[in-house]
Amino acid sequence: MTFWDHLDALRASLIKVIVAFLVVAIGLFPFKVFLFDNLILAPTKSDFWIYKLLGADFSLNLVNIELTTQFMIHMKMTLLCAAVLVFPYMVYQVWTFIAPALYSNEKNAIGKAFLLSSFLFYAGVVISYLIIIPLMLNFFSGYQISPDIPNTFSLSSYISMFTAMVLTFGIVFEFPMLALTLSAMGIITKATMRSFRKHAVCVILVLAAIITPSGDPFSLMVVSVPLYLLYEFSILLCRKESEVVED
Repeated sequence: MTFWDHLDALRASLIKVIVAFLVVAIGLFPFKVFLFDNLILAPTKSDFWIYKLLGADFSLNLVNIELTTQFMIHMKMTLLCAAVLVFPYMVYQVWTFIAPALYSNEKNAIGKAFLLSSFLFYAGVVISYLIIIPLMLNFFSGYQISPDIPNTFSLSSYISMFTAMVLTFGIVFEFPMLALTLSAMGIITKATMRSFRKHAVCVILVLAAIITPSGDPFSLMVVSVPLYLLYEFSILLCRKESEVVED
């Protein structure tokens, strides 16, 4: 294939992803009540599963202080949900574009990485939604520097936090896929990953501090522990040095 043929193939894949994204977004837009009451705002309600599990009496009352905020948030969250749902199709289109350029041994290993990609992305989204977001809400809603200053939370601040956590964990959970791909190409091995474990812990703590700018120990722990477990899982997926030498 010539350069222009590759460019045409890339353009076709991009168009397919964009069309799928728009179709899903348009289809989701009328289901405002379901999306917000049953999904997006569910962690703010007392009957959310983790509050029942922990026996916590928690709920969060949100307020809207700007005229157009609710409509814009409806648009924003519809697009976010569409992006999450279309993610596997996007991964498939990326795979169909790069697969012809891979050798047979690379195609097998990297193909497994791409299959793992969607599972890892959704695992990150689910963990952030079911565990990280509720725990952060429960902590920050009750945190006060003075009893004379009551907490009042805006809808936009909640949505910003919700979006940041869902996307951050979805993307960060792709790390094992990256490790598996690099291992298949012979760039890293189990020994390489183990030798950088201490460095990884430092990087994870820095990332956790960036994700949770407040820097409190509770939030750092909630974010850093899943990231560290993810690194250990990446080590399990990598090939040993002897396997790389044999190839």
